[in-house]
Amino acid sequence: MTERLLTTAEAAEFLGVSKAFLERDRWAGARVQFIKVGSRAVRYRLSDLEHYIERQIRHSTSEVA
Repeated sequence: MTERLLTTAEAAEFLGVSKAFLERDRWAGARVQFIKVGSRAVRYRLSDLEHYIERQIRHSTSEVA
């Protein structure tokens, strides 16, 4: 694996959300995939963040996720 891993702060900046959003997401069931490194470190792959963005595309505001 040669893909650089992003910290929570870097991932939040990339997605345009707060760090708290990603922290809550991990606690609630992780719509945004993450990697646990060791016992405490959390990292995100850029490809997983891009995949999350692609899954958020909607064609109508009434469309169910």
